[in-house]
Amino acid sequence: MSDNLRSQVVTQGVQRSPNRAMLRAVGFSDRDFTKPIVGLANGYSTITPCNMGINDLALRAEAGLKQAGAMPQVFGTITISDGISMGTEGMKYSLVSREVIADSIETVCNGQSMDGVLAIGGCDKNMPGAMIAIARLNIPAIFVYGGTIKPGHLDGQDLTVVSAFEAVGQHSAGKITEEQLVAVERNACPGAGSCGGMFTANTMSSAFEAMGMSLPYSSTMAAEDAEKADSTEKSAFVLVDAIRQQILPKQILTRQAFENAISVIMAVGGSTNAVLHLLAIARAIGVELSLDDFETIRAKVPVLCDLKPSGRYVATNLHQAGGIPQVMKMLLVHDLLHGEALTITGQTLAEVLADVPEEPPSDQDVIRPWDNPMYTQGHLAILKGNLATEGAVAKITGVKTPQITGPARVFESEEACLDAILAGKIQAGDVIVVRYEGPKGGPGMREMLAPTSAIIGAGLGDSVGLITDGRFSGGTYGMVVGHVAPEAAVGGAIALVEEGDSITIDAPARLLQINISDQELQQRRAKWQPAKPRYTKGVLAKYAKLVSSSSLGAVTDFESVMNQITE
Repeated sequence: MSDNLRSQVVTQGVQRSPNRAMLRAVGFSDRDFTKPIVGLANGYSTITPCNMGINDLALRAEAGLKQAGAMPQVFGTITISDGISMGTEGMKYSLVSREVIADSIETVCNGQSMDGVLAIGGCDKNMPGAMIAIARLNIPAIFVYGGTIKPGHLDGQDLTVVSAFEAVGQHSAGKITEEQLVAVERNACPGAGSCGGMFTANTMSSAFEAMGMSLPYSSTMAAEDAEKADSTEKSAFVLVDAIRQQILPKQILTRQAFENAISVIMAVGGSTNAVLHLLAIARAIGVELSLDDFETIRAKVPVLCDLKPSGRYVATNLHQAGGIPQVMKMLLVHDLLHGEALTITGQTLAEVLADVPEEPPSDQDVIRPWDNPMYTQGHLAILKGNLATEGAVAKITGVKTPQITGPARVFESEEACLDAILAGKIQAGDVIVVRYEGPKGGPGMREMLAPTSAIIGAGLGDSVGLITDGRFSGGTYGMVVGHVAPEAAVGGAIALVEEGDSITIDAPARLLQINISDQELQQRRAKWQPAKPRYTKGVLAKYAKLVSSSSLGAVTDFESVMNQITE
């Protein structure tokens, strides 16, 4: 064993120390005191289908760790189901849960002097929360994704949870019956696993595989398939070997790794939330990363995969077509991936991909050939202008009209916006503004899947724009711009928009603008007063006081907040 194993501080003290006595009570024998202690962060929960299968994986990982010569210590961490809380006040806790997850894993692993950590998560915030903790801890670590859900089926069509949200909009627009709406709801989610399209969970699992923190092919496996459990056990063996070799997150989570993750996210058409989460992880590990880096990489990387929400296929289809390794190999051979980047296996990324074909299989169209991509450039664009001086994030592919100038329809909350859409009060050409939903103002930066899905369901997806200082679900598509920063709660220009103002969203020009004079904007700013906090106690009040701008990843640790103040 390496001399720097942290657990030996606890286990190799006085022969009859209380530390050892406590460990004997949880199953340690004499020989176990010389083994590395590995934290097993178990995100199991029946709150959401994303996490309901994770305990079986945790048991498999526990057995694997023991067999590999480690001593696992299992502990739980939380989850919030974005899909269930979507459109409710409860959604304000979703992004907050990322910080709670990170804090809880860091607290246990440092409090118990763990030598390594294997984290298992499923729902959206489990992944970045675990990776933020891993970055802070800098002990050997591996992430295991709980797996994707299999698609639902109805009338020959594949369904996802987004199908249910869009059906609400279709029903309110009179396009489907009540019976059809209920049929979609009953068939959209058939079992365990995270939302099936290239939504946030599958985006982040893909990013972590690209960064070398998860095993090859593991990011697109179905939760209910045997290979997911097998991969989990293999992850345990790989982690124990990494502990022996002292392969640390700081050696893996380098600037190159983040660039690799961004390239893969662009190639698969991933979620806007990846921008927020990668910024947060980078700050935790100490890697310089900004919104502008996403735009630089976007211009170079084509969208290769035809995946929902704007495409046709789901993650299990991508897995059958070759998964993330196939996408990465295509990027690697075209010099859009850093092959020398280290992975948790001890191999470089190029070595991991050595046997992967350079072109995707010809008998499928989930992954397009290099010379026939879905789009020639990436889909996640960073827009700036007088409405977003720090930046905003938009999906710009799959939109028939990537430019719109129209009258502002201003709403102070998601609920007010949704009510207006369902009541037929939004017309083609409108630009919806949903504000005071940012990290501080919400607080919690809610996702806007309900309004955006209602817009799509009403047939307005190509003719109505929506901007917000909140977030979007990975299932969102259309002419939408989120993460507008500075947010309304701190006096950002989005707080100064008035009903009927002309607003321009211009994706090709990367522009988000209110079409009034600088003088008028300054006069409005002089009159603006901050709103009273929506929460004055509890976790949301605490979060609102600590959280940074979304342009910095909406992080809550003190150093990042102080950096924001001084920058």
